[in-house]
Amino acid sequence: MMENRCLKKKQRKEAIELPDDCREVLLHACCAPCSSAIVEWLMQHDVRPTIFYFNPNIFPLEEYETRKNESKRHAESLGIRWIDADYDHQRWLDSVRGHESAPERGSRCQLCFRLRLLETAKEAQRLGIKYFATTLASSRWKSLEQITIAGEAAATAVSTPSSQVVFWAQNWRKGGLQERRNQLLREYGFYNQLYCGCEFSK
Repeated sequence: MMENRCLKKKQRKEAIELPDDCREVLLHACCAPCSSAIVEWLMQHDVRPTIFYFNPNIFPLEEYETRKNESKRHAESLGIRWIDADYDHQRWLDSVRGHESAPERGSRCQLCFRLRLLETAKEAQRLGIKYFATTLASSRWKSLEQITIAGEAAATAVSTPSSQVVFWAQNWRKGGLQERRNQLLREYGFYNQLYCGCEFSK
């Protein structure tokens, strides 16, 4: 009996919950290493991912370009659609103004997630893709609660009765994906950044 309870607990911990009607997802990707295992899992479960690269928080521009090019290289190697939302760092700075000195997982991060996931939700609606998700939820340095709040608020903000979008709030650290991420990082020889991207966390 104890063994069965332990097994069920382990299964819950490792489970990734795929929405029943999800066959396509717009995946906001912060970088190639974080998206690699998620994309692989999606494709293995017959979900077609489209990568949406919107990360105006990344600084400096050279760092942004390096991460962007790695993300594009990964998508092209798999033959999946990749969308460049372009770079507007000033817009991001304006969105977090007054919160620059906030600690990690504080108000600055919440505002950052809100901006990035709102744009992702808008793009999902534009493309007619019901579900959107983010690779931010694969990082142990990020607050899943903050990400979920931002994602669900974004979905509510852009949804209409005739065009609903849904934030797929998933902990992408589960199911062995963190270990697989590290394997794919080595296999692809990805550039592996050492900070989240913004100058305040660096």
